[in-house]
Amino acid sequence: MVRVLSQFWRLMALCLRGDYRKLGLVMFAVVVGLDLLGVYATIRLIEWTGAFYGALEQFDAAEAVRQVGIFGIIVTLNAIRHLVGLYIRKRLEMRWRRSLTSNVLDIWLANKAYWHMSVAGGAEGVDNPDQRIAEDVVIFLQKLLSEALDLISRVVGLFSYLVVLWSLAQFPLSLAPIGIPIEIPHYMIWAAFIYVALCTGLTHLLGKPLKPLLVQQQKREADFRFALVRLRSNTEAVALGNGEAAERRLLGDRFEAISTNWGHLIRRELILGGFTYPFNSSVLRIPLFVALPGYLAGHVAFGGLMQLSSAFSSVVTTLSWFIFSYRDLAELVAASSRLDNFITAARRAGETRGGVAADPALNDSIEIENVAVATPTGRPLLCLGRFNIAPGETIWVRGASGLGKSTLLKALAGLWPYASGCLRCAVGNQIFLPQRPYFPSASIYSALTYPQDPSSYEQAYLDDVLTRVGLANRIDSAPGQDPAQGLSGGEEQRLALGRLLVLKPDCIWLDEPTSALDIAAEAQLFALLRTELPRATMVIVAHRQPKGLGPVRMMELDEEPASAQTQIPVLA
Repeated sequence: MVRVLSQFWRLMALCLRGDYRKLGLVMFAVVVGLDLLGVYATIRLIEWTGAFYGALEQFDAAEAVRQVGIFGIIVTLNAIRHLVGLYIRKRLEMRWRRSLTSNVLDIWLANKAYWHMSVAGGAEGVDNPDQRIAEDVVIFLQKLLSEALDLISRVVGLFSYLVVLWSLAQFPLSLAPIGIPIEIPHYMIWAAFIYVALCTGLTHLLGKPLKPLLVQQQKREADFRFALVRLRSNTEAVALGNGEAAERRLLGDRFEAISTNWGHLIRRELILGGFTYPFNSSVLRIPLFVALPGYLAGHVAFGGLMQLSSAFSSVVTTLSWFIFSYRDLAELVAASSRLDNFITAARRAGETRGGVAADPALNDSIEIENVAVATPTGRPLLCLGRFNIAPGETIWVRGASGLGKSTLLKALAGLWPYASGCLRCAVGNQIFLPQRPYFPSASIYSALTYPQDPSSYEQAYLDDVLTRVGLANRIDSAPGQDPAQGLSGGEEQRLALGRLLVLKPDCIWLDEPTSALDIAAEAQLFALLRTELPRATMVIVAHRQPKGLGPVRMMELDEEPASAQTQIPVLA
């Protein structure tokens, strides 16, 4: 319980962080106040019940009609109160969702935590971050607001209803008819607590296994959705490889996992429902049975019996909050646990240290010193000694497949924690371009200028860049169309190289940037790049010598450390 409350507190602290913290608290207070007015309305209905049934008992038609009018007024005002409170609560829910989502995104994106979590894989125990941010936040806030407000109103209402019930149930319960010379004063009070305590304990015993099953259900639903998105993103590769049967098998397996867990879940809900459904159906009748001895003993009239029944019912339903809300509470605990674990893992990943250190440069050149790269398991991949790269130079890095050339670029970018060494670079504007460049799901211009805002550039200039890299046919793309949709591998690489022309970096680190292009196209694009960016330093990982860049120094990688005196040949 302490752990669950700690998770709630940490998540609510994120909800209340921001410019509108006080406004959110005021809105919450207003909603609580309106809920408490609902308690007053219930008390008025208890009083109305006694007056109405008393009028019926006395055959007082005028008073009965008057009570019907009073009933209409109470119900109308209570409905208005409920609708206003519901509207404010929904506004508050979205306000807190915006704040919580914003803070979670900041934590996830800070210090490249999202990257370190993906590299760590299952080590952090975090799966499907998209589901946790998009769905768990919604579930947490919806259930928390609903149950918290319900709990507050029920706690306040409980004391109010107990006062009413205490004043009505003045008579004792005599056990003399069954041979026991004992009288229990205010027996309806004690009956309510004993009845609900027994039912609550049984509900928790039957429903406790629900939480892990709900967590698993959320995970497996997210796994299935991820597999569908992955198929949608790789339709061409699947179609060319005739992989429909394999994808169908994979999707079937993912859905079968959903179905299996769903079976466990509904069986547990059936067991729980075997108790809670009869309880819910009988909770409004039990009060009448409990009050019946007082009526039969002549302590109360018929109107008093109905009033006692109404008051007892209010006490029992208030005390039964845990029973009525058990499944919602299980969902709330499951969502808060997943979300809090995700945030904790993201913060831990954002604090990841190690890797290649970025130290201040001693001069205008780039200096790489004693860089060693390993796998996550600790197996060494490669080790470099010391070498310098002059401003405007082009370095061609080559080596055997699997040696770790791409991993070396990640290490130099500060993304690979399983590395050591030092990178000294005075260049401020650097770009690392991976083998598969990323394109945001926006316009072709957003993909061209990423991560900058395309509105910062003249559209005519961007159209000219697209034309110069051979993508004039993409200029008329629909504004909302995915820029990567329908692009071949070569066109994707043209678009990525066009991005360099727009951003004009001082240093460019490229990983197989033209692997999908022929030599002529490569030479044309690289010549354009070197013409437009004559002072840019370029480090290119490639299997073949890049053409069109002028003089290129080659660095051959192997598993032996490269000494500081290694001579790197200059290629024309």
